[in-house]
Amino acid sequence: MTNDLLGRHRAVLPDWLALYYEEPLELTHGEGRHVWDAQGNRYLDFFGGILTTMTAHALPEVTKAVSEQAGRIIHSSTLYLNRPMVELAERIAQLSGIPDARVFFTTSGTEANDTALLLATAYRRSNTILAMRNSYHGRSFSAVGITGNSGWSPTSLSPLQTLYVHGGVRTRGPFASLSDEAYIAACVEDLRDLLGHTRAPAALIAEPVQGVGGFTAPPDGLYAAFREVLHERGILWIADEVQTGWGRTGEHFWGWQAHGRNGPPDIMTFAKGIGNGMSIGGVVARSEIMNCLDSNSISTFGGTQITMAAGLANLNYLLEHDLQGNARRVGGLLIERLRAVAAQVPAVREVRGRGLMIGIEITKPGTDEADPRTAAAVLEAAREGGLLIGKGGGHNTSSLRVAPPLSLNVAEAEEGAAILENALRSVR
Repeated sequence: MTNDLLGRHRAVLPDWLALYYEEPLELTHGEGRHVWDAQGNRYLDFFGGILTTMTAHALPEVTKAVSEQAGRIIHSSTLYLNRPMVELAERIAQLSGIPDARVFFTTSGTEANDTALLLATAYRRSNTILAMRNSYHGRSFSAVGITGNSGWSPTSLSPLQTLYVHGGVRTRGPFASLSDEAYIAACVEDLRDLLGHTRAPAALIAEPVQGVGGFTAPPDGLYAAFREVLHERGILWIADEVQTGWGRTGEHFWGWQAHGRNGPPDIMTFAKGIGNGMSIGGVVARSEIMNCLDSNSISTFGGTQITMAAGLANLNYLLEHDLQGNARRVGGLLIERLRAVAAQVPAVREVRGRGLMIGIEITKPGTDEADPRTAAAVLEAAREGGLLIGKGGGHNTSSLRVAPPLSLNVAEAEEGAAILENALRSVR
């Protein structure tokens, strides 16, 4: 029984290990864009295991690849040659746009960002990092030290000196009233001023779209403008593509490409969707950066054969079926549908996003004050209607996050939008 499992969960797992819903769900199986709980209830999944089930639940091509690889060898560590790892690295290096790229695989986005920080600080001989306000980069000791969202940073202790930059949230803060062009100019001047008061940082790390922060984003071109300033000083740009990668935004394969006027980032991290639920993360960087470490290293579980087989099958499916294009088309319809609903719901401050990465910010009507209680009520009401969504945001977790698998079809988008409409209206 679920209640028995909840009691056992609370008895042996940490109190800070968050669970959704007043009555938490045990999901037992899934297919396509749907999942089922232990009581047999069926849900349309608009969160995909926090954007990890990027393509579809129980995708036959991935399931087959995992099964066949498990029948041969599951794991050997990086101390041995690994054909699936080399093949996936070759594909990712080519897709990254980074010249002479090298790829290192990890088991999570947290570990990928941790590795990127190691590379940047070693290469630049500096432990100063620039990060964005409202950002999230993982739960390791170094990652929480650069996270600009207090709700997800449990300690102020850090091996890094972190300086936070304006720009990740377009509609809040001192520059919100400016035009996009003026907003970018103001953020660039703030960056220049900040750099005038500190030792040379190693890197700027930034999510093109802030995931845990509530799917917020700057105007297109901000990071390109930042990069001009960074390049003048030799400071690296790390693009955290853990949530934006693999075509989720629809308009681009990578989120950085909306800011790509000056070329690709120096370092890029990825995770979540590439394995369609299997535990894959990684770092792509120029060879001189990746190879700057002067000591031995391995990865026990990063790049293991079974996860690489899943990643290859999933990437092939994604490209062959143009799921980026599907995210653009179906996501565009879904965003417009949700904006039409939001215009009639005073608690919705903003519907934002692109592709199948959509945020719905909930505030107290007529104000900019966060309303996490109402956001939580909408989450519950959506579940009661048969829809699973996420939540996030830097202002007391008052944004709903909508990120279905990229194979979502129009009928399912309409169904999910109707459930969300009912949920939003039910808590007015």
